[in-house]
Amino acid sequence: MFVCSIYGDCGTPQSTSQLFPTRPISDDDVQLKVRFALWARGGALRGPMSILARYPSLPSSLVLLLLLVACTMGCIQSIVCKPRIRRENIVVYEVSASIDQCPTIIEENSPIVLRYKTPYFRASAGVVMPPVPRNETWVVGWIQACTQMEFYNTYGDIGMSSWELPELREGRVKAISDSDGVSYPWYGNTTETVTLTGPTSKPSRLTVSMNDNFYPSVTWAVPISNSNTPMLTHITRDQSFITWLVAMNSVTKERIVLQTVRWRMRVDIAVDPDMPLGSRASLVGRPYQEQPHILNYQEPIPPNALGRPNANDAQVLMWRPRRGAPLVVIPPK
Repeated sequence: MFVCSIYGDCGTPQSTSQLFPTRPISDDDVQLKVRFALWARGGALRGPMSILARYPSLPSSLVLLLLLVACTMGCIQSIVCKPRIRRENIVVYEVSASIDQCPTIIEENSPIVLRYKTPYFRASAGVVMPPVPRNETWVVGWIQACTQMEFYNTYGDIGMSSWELPELREGRVKAISDSDGVSYPWYGNTTETVTLTGPTSKPSRLTVSMNDNFYPSVTWAVPISNSNTPMLTHITRDQSFITWLVAMNSVTKERIVLQTVRWRMRVDIAVDPDMPLGSRASLVGRPYQEQPHILNYQEPIPPNALGRPNANDAQVLMWRPRRGAPLVVIPPK
């Protein structure tokens, strides 16, 4: 058979007797085996050394071959067994998600617009991340997407304006990113995320939190009219979101979903445009919001929830008259 030396050069065919000659074990052989044993204590050579201990009369050439195989396997093992961040190594604790127990506040301070401010949705979680390997960076934080939106402002019998997400409304996508428009795919980059850069020698304990609410303006007058006469009679809004707690490798973009939260915000305001400013609008329906649902399973993140455009840039303001064709008032950005 052809035999390669430990330096990689291949010689001519040799018989087994030539490769492993039978001869008495010398003192040099014993010293070599002792050195191997000390080196292999608790290491990758533990298996081969157990063979040497069991068969002490093995010739030196076979000892060298065992050493070569053991070292090769040790190198392979060091590559294959490189520490990885896995879901089972991440601890998530004290997860909370709630909507403030207070009604939506209506503001009638302007003769041009009505404003309303909903209670806040709040989410928080503690996370313990395992040590991060060298040359890896992981971000832990919140990603949010809008999955459904109905937002209608009715102007009597004239028609209504509506903020719409066309791709979502038409079913072309399942969700649209609700990022701040800068920190994609994350909801924000202050309390919403924590970045860990390896190598770290011990687990890292961190907390990430976020909040969200609505604070829009709605014109008293028909948005496509030159008149300032108040005509607004009703505001209806119903919007749903999924919020994910995620650990993501910044280089490979590997994502590990740690927690999934679903929540919904609804607004129902009746308006009497004939009343004086300051007493036109009132809440109708339920005064408090349904509390969020922290799921006991993890939902996958749709691709559109991770990148541009976000919901604010994708939305369109439409005017839908009672008679006639719809009109785009504000196009998407």
